[in-house]
Amino acid sequence: MKQRDLIKKLESIGFELARHGGKHDTYKRGNDEEKIPRHREVNERLAEAILRKWGL
Repeated sequence: MKQRDLIKKLESIGFELARHGGKHDTYKRGNDEEKIPRHREVNERLAEAILRKWGL
């Protein structure tokens, strides 16, 4: 899955960029936090796990 598609899905449920990191970006929604790898393509299993975790 493309990183930007994963980020768009997270932003659609209220996540916002908290900070850029060297290898990951951190997105927050209240007390919820998710780290997204800084690659153009995110591993399919990882992307599915992140989306499942947040009910997408």
